[in-house]
Amino acid sequence: MMSTARKSQWHHDHSFGQDKKKPGEARTLIVIAITVVMMIVEITTGILYGSMALLADGLHMASHAAALSISFFAYVYARKHAHDETFSFGTGKVNALGGFTGAVLLVLFALLMVSESIHRLISPVEIAFNQAILVAIVGLIINGASVFILGHENHDHHGEGHEHHHHDHNLRAAYLHVMADALTSVLAIVALLTAKYYGLVWMDPLMGIVGAALVTKWSVGLLRQTSGVLLDKQGPEELRAQIKDEIARVSHDHQIVDLHLWSIGPNIYATSVVIETNANQSAGYYKNLLMEIPTVVHTTVEIHPKD
Repeated sequence: MMSTARKSQWHHDHSFGQDKKKPGEARTLIVIAITVVMMIVEITTGILYGSMALLADGLHMASHAAALSISFFAYVYARKHAHDETFSFGTGKVNALGGFTGAVLLVLFALLMVSESIHRLISPVEIAFNQAILVAIVGLIINGASVFILGHENHDHHGEGHEHHHHDHNLRAAYLHVMADALTSVLAIVALLTAKYYGLVWMDPLMGIVGAALVTKWSVGLLRQTSGVLLDKQGPEELRAQIKDEIARVSHDHQIVDLHLWSIGPNIYATSVVIETNANQSAGYYKNLLMEIPTVVHTTVEIHPKD
């Protein structure tokens, strides 16, 4: 029977830091609160003053709040279940699942934009320009504040995350939602001003299609990243090379015959390595070597003698 000391040597926690509250969780909650307040104000005033523009934007804010709530729920769920042993490698992939769901909603949002824009190109509607412009400006201010709160330091102007924050797909999904809304507001302001002063009413639905195309581009990129995580796509080539180099640094009498590296959470990976060698080294020796790589948090090593 395995001794207690030896058993504890191989038993370790699989939460991998997912039990800690992430900065994106608090930021997302603040943005949800702002969005809900704005939603209530717009729907209330829209009903009181009979403004379809205000009512429509308020209902849009409601869908926006629902999408952000998914991101917030993913943060809370991952943190609360971090020590649940039914998750083989912890709850890190909940982050990617939240990002994937947010990206799907972004695609649906873009399709609705295209549908409504085409309908208005075919059957133009009368626009109350002053009221619509006011709603678009208020929306831009709110969404601009939301973009700032969700991490202006973490993203460039195209919604692409810098490398250090690139792996929080959940935060990226929330960020892209408010970016999409801010973009919609900017395009709406441009289109409405053009229509009001130059009579180019078709600019309004055209800008809707342009906005939908950009939103689709962002969402497809996020879908590609998150689906790769959810489907256990091989991890970054540079990290795989680092694993090989770390092993080669101490032993040349070996051959790596199988190497799998996959993401199990934001910027954390698990790896499985099969080594053929005649060197008298244990699997634990190689595992300790790979502990020097901070992003590789779970390692499985098999040793087989060379023929």
